[in-house]
Amino acid sequence: MTLSFPSGIIKIFTSNPSPAVLSFKLNNTTKLEQILPNQQLLYSDPSQNDSSTKDFWMNMQALTAYLRKASEQNPAASYYNVDILKYQVSSNGIQSTPLNLAVYWKCTSTTTDLRVDYRYNPESMVTPGPLVNVQVLVPVDGGVTNMQSLPAAIWNAEQSKSLWKLSDISEKSENDGSGSLRAKFELSDGPSNPATIAVQFLSEGSTLSGVDMELVGTGYRLSLIKKRFATGEVFVAWKHREVVCLFTI
Repeated sequence: MTLSFPSGIIKIFTSNPSPAVLSFKLNNTTKLEQILPNQQLLYSDPSQNDSSTKDFWMNMQALTAYLRKASEQNPAASYYNVDILKYQVSSNGIQSTPLNLAVYWKCTSTTTDLRVDYRYNPESMVTPGPLVNVQVLVPVDGGVTNMQSLPAAIWNAEQSKSLWKLSDISEKSENDGSGSLRAKFELSDGPSNPATIAVQFLSEGSTLSGVDMELVGTGYRLSLIKKRFATGEVFVAWKHREVVCLFTI
């Protein structure tokens, strides 16, 4: 989770020896297995017993020093991002993934047939939204000499990988967001070894955790909250990043 502070707030903090403490709570935290606050900037009470909400407050002296240093390094910036905490979302297997995948290989000494079935899973998101910038990367060894694919994929001979770039996937897509990627590879040194594929995508306006942020007390306000999740490197297991909050005084 990231807070973005406008550059003008630095002057306010530095001119006030005791600025109001910035406090907030996270709501709907029942899906979180682990919360890791930035211990240099953030305080919390470890004895909190309510699994649905967690309270935090900032170390204002440390925050002021952090923003001052960021300003010195980039004085022309209009705002500065501060990473305040990370969290891990509990998984419920394939039901927790926005894009379900199944991969099928048929490998012989001269050819490799590949099929990747995918299915959009809106139930994994708090507010279902489209998955954009979807890319599927598949390594294929065995000395590929030719590739035929549907839909069309890009073959990178130097890396021995095929790449599909897909349009947005959502419930409004063809077949409610389900489809297949197919390819046939001709080989000079087969058979291929079935490999793990990599998948990337992002989604704006929703989260997988359902976590919301709420300010506590007066003196500050949230001007904009952005929610998103995006894959890191998705292989057998997958991980994501989500929730960006823009903050002003």
